Amino acid sequence: MKRARIFGFVFLLLPVASLFGQGDPEVISRIIDEGKNRNQVIRHLEYLCIQIGPRLTGSSNLQRACEWTRDQFKAFGLENAHLEQWGEVPVGFRRGPNQVARMVLPYERAFQFTTRAWSAGTNGLVRGHAVKAPDSAEAVERMKEQLRGAWVMMPPRGRGQSPNPELANALAGAGIAGTISPAAGELVITSGSFRGLTWDNLPTDVEVTVRRSDYDAVIGALDAGQQVVLEIWAENIWERGPVPVYNVIADIPGTEKPEEMVIVSGHLDSWDGPGSQGTCDNATGTMVALEAARLLMVSGAKPKRTIRFILWTGEEQGLLGSRAYVEMHRDQLDKISAVLVDDGGTNYSGGLVCIEAMRPMLERAVAPLNEAFPDLPVTIQVAPSMPRGGGSDHAPFNAVGVPGFFWRETGVANYTYVHHTQHDNIAAAIHPYLFQSSVAAAVTAYNLANADTMLPRQQGG
Repeated sequence: MKRARIFGFVFLLLPVASLFGQGDPEVISRIIDEGKNRNQVIRHLEYLCIQIGPRLTGSSNLQRACEWTRDQFKAFGLENAHLEQWGEVPVGFRRGPNQVARMVLPYERAFQFTTRAWSAGTNGLVRGHAVKAPDSAEAVERMKEQLRGAWVMMPPRGRGQSPNPELANALAGAGIAGTISPAAGELVITSGSFRGLTWDNLPTDVEVTVRRSDYDAVIGALDAGQQVVLEIWAENIWERGPVPVYNVIADIPGTEKPEEMVIVSGHLDSWDGPGSQGTCDNATGTMVALEAARLLMVSGAKPKRTIRFILWTGEEQGLLGSRAYVEMHRDQLDKISAVLVDDGGTNYSGGLVCIEAMRPMLERAVAPLNEAFPDLPVTIQVAPSMPRGGGSDHAPFNAVGVPGFFWRETGVANYTYVHHTQHDNIAAAIHPYLFQSSVAAAVTAYNLANADTMLPRQQGG
């Protein structure tokens, strides 16, 4: 019975595959069967997010993730899997397990909070009274006794409003515990930068951001004339640099045109604010790529062109890993048919945007997906030109004329809710969507790698 079902499925795919010279329909059938019935993307995702955790560029967590994914690729049979160094981070940074912020008087309330990456943490659990920030450097001098050891509640800043450097300098010299600023709403965004840092000029001022409702609770109590006491433990740990940083690269070599390639990719690094595991930005995309490699290998795929898997790092700091790859591999760029990037969260792979010349080949490449997942349609959308900008790792390739594609994520998940926030954890992952996405990556890459030609390029690209 099993062979009969497979034969029937192959029969449906055979006319399309044969007519346009794309992948072996029996292999495609096996990819889809494995991906729908024995998919392991969630297993990969849980290990990455729970056992390793968030993966800030230059952190020991990211290095563990790079080594683990390299070893997984090798275990699947991609024997040349390796780490390729693209640069260095001047100092390493990671968060310890002690990340606590709360009000203890006049009543108990747990806060959701963050500190910037590459910023100062507290020296253990720091308890102090809350006080509203003075409005000038002169006022700091008048309030110096009240400010000593205090958590200073900074006022909300208007859009585009810059901090007052004179006030900040005065507060830094007033012996305060640190400053607390409100997020714009209930989402607490983590960011940060290592640029300009050295081991000898590390920041020392503690700056905390809490969700707006927590901030409002403190201000409300102060306005009511109550004593407010806060406790914060932000265990931020510096590691002496420079710290080398790597992309993870693994190939399924092409059988006929190994120098030509299709790239399947996503970025492995993440932000690391308290509460975040870096799940939807972008453990999902990288574990989809990892599972796509497994699906192709277990299905016996022998693509004509090389299928290269790349897990980028440094994406959150400005697409650093992918930009460096383009510079380091300029002699190979004319041999890249397509770069597929999965970096839109836990929704399913709903389609690609291309120019008209690419549309027929891409529609044929994704055709089996619409038959396998009829409730999760994949569409090809035509645009006047390929994007020259963009916020993910396809952008450096499009900038030099290499076809780069950002999978359009479709589904019920609200990406804004998790993007760089305290909610980007394993609970947000939608399993059936990730099954489809891993199959989509494998089938699309396999078909493009077996097409008669590479994807056409935009004129002038």
